[in-house]
Amino acid sequence: MGFGPFFFGINKKMLNKRADKLELLRIAEAVALEKSIDKELIINSMETGIAKAAKSKFGQDNEIKVQINRDNGDIEIFRRLTITENPENSNTEIKLEDAVNLNELNKDKKVGDEILQPLPSFDFGRIAAQTAKQVISSNVREAERERQYNDFIDKKDSILSGIVKRLEFGNVIIDLGRTEAIIQKNELIPRENIKAGDRIKAYCYDVRREQRGQQIFLSRAHPKFMEKLFVQEVPEIYDGLIEIKSSSRDPGSRAKICVKAVDTSLDPVGACVGMRGSRVQAVVNELQGEKIDIVNWSEDPAILVSNALSPAEVQRVNVDSDRKKLDVILSEENLSKAIGRRGQNVRLATKLLNFEINIMTDQEDSERRQQEFKEKTENFVKNLELDETLGQLLVAEGFSTIDDIKDSSAENLSKIEGIEEETAKALIERAKEFYHKDQEDISNRIKELGLEDNLISLKGLTPGMLVTLGEQKILNLQDFADLASDELTGGFDVIKGERVKIQGYLEDFALSKTEADDLIMAARNIIYKDWGMRNGEKKNKTYYFWHFKKIF
Repeated sequence: MGFGPFFFGINKKMLNKRADKLELLRIAEAVALEKSIDKELIINSMETGIAKAAKSKFGQDNEIKVQINRDNGDIEIFRRLTITENPENSNTEIKLEDAVNLNELNKDKKVGDEILQPLPSFDFGRIAAQTAKQVISSNVREAERERQYNDFIDKKDSILSGIVKRLEFGNVIIDLGRTEAIIQKNELIPRENIKAGDRIKAYCYDVRREQRGQQIFLSRAHPKFMEKLFVQEVPEIYDGLIEIKSSSRDPGSRAKICVKAVDTSLDPVGACVGMRGSRVQAVVNELQGEKIDIVNWSEDPAILVSNALSPAEVQRVNVDSDRKKLDVILSEENLSKAIGRRGQNVRLATKLLNFEINIMTDQEDSERRQQEFKEKTENFVKNLELDETLGQLLVAEGFSTIDDIKDSSAENLSKIEGIEEETAKALIERAKEFYHKDQEDISNRIKELGLEDNLISLKGLTPGMLVTLGEQKILNLQDFADLASDELTGGFDVIKGERVKIQGYLEDFALSKTEADDLIMAARNIIYKDWGMRNGEKKNKTYYFWHFKKIF
């Protein structure tokens, strides 16, 4: 259904027959039903279109208002006039006495009020009719796009099913019925054979307003796709008896999903596997044979990582909650199982737990501990002028840094066998002297490196951090704001199939990823604010998005 028949009909004469008038309403109702939009909006669009066409007849200076009777289809055309004492433009202004002569109902009007002057009906020309048609069509299309957006924004974070319409440059266009969606090439399962006409499922991760209508983005590689499939296949998850805590995927190869039983009487892993593996197999089939490890959730990171690294048998785990790091110690024969092919198993476990996982053997752990013990002892011996035996004794008692000694009390130190109260006081005094000298050296070093005041004054950065940043040529707030959190805290990357450790600038300061994010955002906010104060809000926003486009 379109508006062509209507406008071709009024090309020669204005609607003045009752049948024609009713036909107008029927057209509006039919279009509203077809497009699933409000009939009132269609009629309002017709009024706007006719008003625009009327301007070409009566003059562009006129402010035209059109009213269509919702019951019988009568069309009335008015010109909006403002009452003034001395009208200068007869198309927009009128005297009070002329307004009263036009309609006695205007006698209560005063200067500054508006009135509606009826205009005669007219014959639509070809151009006028086309103009009106374009206005109406444009309004209807806009309403349809808005309706479609509102329909699909509610379907975000859910699984949608559709038919493959076509393939474009590796991307897949999906027909969802009333609209289309796209699965970008990087959101497909690798080596998946998809052809036109196939019916497939995908996860809707984004719905955006675009100039030509809403854009719906689907994914078959997203971890949430697997989670939603489990919701469909496992009634206990759908009913809320089992909770999905996290998931990670290497699309087309392997995946891990962590589940927790809200009802302690349930076996969450068994429920997800199903009778003879029927439930998990249904998900595997949809994911093109992707192997899935179902991990039982635990509040204890040590137990959780042991479950996540299965089938490897973990001997012990050292947990550093502040830095979100786990040192996993296992035997030599379990090392390859824990790491997996090309580091796949430990990589998926890292994403699943959101912890940095260091895999090592007993021997490597022993060597690491010995090295740490040696370094801490040498630090005490060198900087506090102690003999090696006393330094080893302090390390053995849990003192890791000189700050630990500085902040301790003589009473606590004297409890250590072999350390008298006088010795304890002397140790604390030496630690304080070293601290003050170290702070002075750091301040001088900061000046030598040329760090700017705006970076030095950033809350959360210690003097030691500032020195480290300065040595990396990060000298001002803008340089710091350009960083990503991983550049500060470090992490892992896969290079040529191998999992490689990337050292962070501030990794030695036990900075968590959350703390790093907060520091970087604080720097960006300061720059954003300062630029706005200098250049105004509009320029501020332009600069902000231009300058940080590579970050976001």
